Amino acid sequence: MRIFKLLFIATALGTIYLPGLATAQEMQMPMPPQAPAQAHEHSAAPLQAIYPRMGRSQENPSGALLTLDAAQRITSENNPTLRQAEAQIRASKARQHQASLYPNPTIGYIGDEIRGGSVGGGKQGFFVQQTIVTGGKLARSEEVYAKDLRVAEIEAEEQKLRVQTAVKTAFYRVLASQELLEARRDLAKIEMQYTETQRRLYNTGQTDETELLEAEINSQRMALQVRMQENSLREEWRSLAALLGQPDLPQSVVSGDLEHAWPELNEDQIVEQIASQSPAVAIAEAGSSRAQSEIAQARRLYIPDLQLRGGMEYNNDLLGGSPRSKGWEGLAEVSMQVPLFNRNQGYIEAASADLDRANLEKRRIALTLRSRAASVVDEYSSAKLMAVEYRDEILPRAKKSYALMLQKYGEMLAAPPRVIESQRKLYELQTQYIMALGTVWGTGIALQGYLLTDGLESPARPGDVDRPVRETNVPERAPSPGQNTPRP
Repeated sequence: MRIFKLLFIATALGTIYLPGLATAQEMQMPMPPQAPAQAHEHSAAPLQAIYPRMGRSQENPSGALLTLDAAQRITSENNPTLRQAEAQIRASKARQHQASLYPNPTIGYIGDEIRGGSVGGGKQGFFVQQTIVTGGKLARSEEVYAKDLRVAEIEAEEQKLRVQTAVKTAFYRVLASQELLEARRDLAKIEMQYTETQRRLYNTGQTDETELLEAEINSQRMALQVRMQENSLREEWRSLAALLGQPDLPQSVVSGDLEHAWPELNEDQIVEQIASQSPAVAIAEAGSSRAQSEIAQARRLYIPDLQLRGGMEYNNDLLGGSPRSKGWEGLAEVSMQVPLFNRNQGYIEAASADLDRANLEKRRIALTLRSRAASVVDEYSSAKLMAVEYRDEILPRAKKSYALMLQKYGEMLAAPPRVIESQRKLYELQTQYIMALGTVWGTGIALQGYLLTDGLESPARPGDVDRPVRETNVPERAPSPGQNTPRP
């Protein structure tokens, strides 16, 4: 009687088959032994060994696959922040050139004791005036703007790294979302077929209504998660398209390997590396160097410049008692300010304070980087531990359990609902594995890129001493696709 009951359940169930999933042979898993022919003579079709695998979303895409190299190439041509950084370099070079230019001379008209009518007389002429810059002030000013140029060049290098890191992060977020969507769709199909099985068993009196309702609830819940994951994938794609500089780019499938070659980091060294080698540190050091140049400039500014003036004027006054005018006369004038009260002491003190602040900024940036990198390293370490555990221990055991359950089914020792439950558990673990992989990639890429993750952040203007703080920003969203790293 027990055998006939199991045969009846198998006939009511029919075939459970999820298209596109790997068979046991493809996963190098042992196929369960086939049940004797007489055991299935009343079954329409036996259960098949179906296992999850990565990369199915990239098979038979409707359009061309987008690779990471192609994404980076598109970004280099279209991301506006890269052009902004180049423009800032040109502007800094222009300011440096302008700071080295000598003051323009002044030319003018001069008149004195001018009388009209029949008397005539007076003086009229022209003059040329030139300021002679002393004390090497032009060289000091040019040096300050040279430091601005250096900051702009570091900003451009940093912006390129920032954009590359942001695109790579967004790319793998899309890839993880693709894989997660496939896994959730598989789970939804499993729940749907399990619900159908429960409905048939309920119609034949083999189960009660509560089990059917529970199956329907789970089926609806998984269908909802599929729709939510579709929305998440669309959001991730839009973020990637914006970074590429092509917000209207049609959504397509990205090509990549989520399981292998993930970022391998030395967790004991990466924090120190970020705190000492980040572009934020280089920018802070350049800011300190600029403050030193400003002190040198301020100490030269009180040195007075020479004002030279010379020209010619025609004197219409009569020469003695003769009817002839005195004619052309030359004029010359040399002047300079006397630094008696104002020796630029206020600006010198302010420049010294700015230097102290810039030196402290270097330390603050290093400490901030250490603090924020430590939290990301912790998240990376936990996600990596989870991914390795799932890959090497949990998923192999779940697959083996599923294979054994299929074997029992083939031997008529397990009912189909138990096989489906084992398969459901396997796919739930697969989704958690994908989420852990997404976090490993997101945090690993962020750490490799010195936490530079916002590819649409505009490069700072040189001289904005406080702007390097934004170099240390950590992603506001969790690197895993759609939700936080799962906990086992």
